[in-house]
Amino acid sequence: MSQSAHAAGLAVAGMASLQAFTEHLPPLNFQDDSGRAAGFSTELLQLMAAQARIQVDIQVQPWPRAVQAAAVQPNSILYSLTRLPERESKYRWVGPISERRIMLYSLSKRRDIQPLKDLRDLRELKVGVVRESAAARLLQAEGLRPGEELELALDDGSNLRKLLASRMDLIVLLDWAAAWHLKQLRLDYSTLRPLLELDTRHSYWYGLHPDSDDRVVQALQAALDQLRSDGRYARLRQRYFG
Repeated sequence: MSQSAHAAGLAVAGMASLQAFTEHLPPLNFQDDSGRAAGFSTELLQLMAAQARIQVDIQVQPWPRAVQAAAVQPNSILYSLTRLPERESKYRWVGPISERRIMLYSLSKRRDIQPLKDLRDLRELKVGVVRESAAARLLQAEGLRPGEELELALDDGSNLRKLLASRMDLIVLLDWAAAWHLKQLRLDYSTLRPLLELDTRHSYWYGLHPDSDDRVVQALQAALDQLRSDGRYARLRQRYFG
């Protein structure tokens, strides 16, 4: 057995179970029809916790509430979290979970909206984005104003419904999330037209509370490394993303 696999299999003696917080961001993480946490990142975390013999309880909440809850809850873990420089010291990082391709979409029928060259072209448009997300921070840093150019929502689903009702011009979506939401609505992916890659520089990670025990962080990272090496990560990814 490798050193990584051995570490991942060790119980973290005397440690409280982890309280996990996540948002509705399918297919990475979401609440299924039975009310249980589901999704690629969720199942991956459950596999990691089982490998490391750590109990984990998962709550699905709107992203702003999940961020706040994780900040004040000891022994907590937040996901799927974009690893940004300004967040670096706020969490203990385990990952990466997966790559992250954030796109700006319009409805395909909106031929009045021209392909975008850069973010300056957004000044005259209404853009939907999830509140407190990394994408929202990026757009606000570019000078777009909430309530003016930016339409902030609690989740992608509500923003997509507004876009389909022509209540906004563009929407910010993870490419996997765009495909998943359209499938749930029985709409073809061609309903949306990608106009600009907003962000492909970062990946998704798990973020543990900054006071987390080193043994917990190390055991979860070792478990993830083991899942990658033995093929279980690839099989789970194939099931969700093809």
